[in-house]
Amino acid sequence: MMRIMGLDFGAKTVGVAVSDPLMITAQGIEVIHRKQENKLRQTYARIEELAQEYEVERFVVGLPMHMNAAEGERAEKSRDFARNLERRTGVPVVMWDERLSTVSADRILEEAGVRREHRKEHIDAIAASFILQSYMDYLKNSECGE
Repeated sequence: MMRIMGLDFGAKTVGVAVSDPLMITAQGIEVIHRKQENKLRQTYARIEELAQEYEVERFVVGLPMHMNAAEGERAEKSRDFARNLERRTGVPVVMWDERLSTVSADRILEEAGVRREHRKEHIDAIAASFILQSYMDYLKNSECGE
C-alpha cells in the first residue's frame, strides 16, 4: 500500500490531492494560497506537513504544457518547484502532463451547478486530483500490460 500526493502548482495557489491507500481514487484535500509567487517556504512547509500526515511516498506535480506539447515559462517554474520539493523532502517527484486538468475540473464544477464565482475556491484541488488520477490510471494500465 502506498499513497501518492498530486500537486497542481500555480502562480498563486497549489492544489493538493492524495490517493487512497489502495491507489484507486484521488481526492482533492486543500488549496494552498501563496502570498507572493517567488516566496515558497510556507508552501513547502505545508506540503511537508500534509505529506507526513498522509504518509506520502511519491509526489506527482502537474507539468503545464501547450497543446502542441511545447513547454513554456510555467513548465520551467513547475520543474524548479518539483526539484526543490524532492531535495527538501527526500520524496521522489514525478512530473505529469496536466493539459486540460483545469478545463476538466471547471467543467465538473459547472455540471455540478457550482456558480462561477465559487469555482475558483475548489478548482485547483480538483485539478490536482485529475492530475493524480491520470497518473494512477497510467500506473494501473502499465501494470496490466506487462
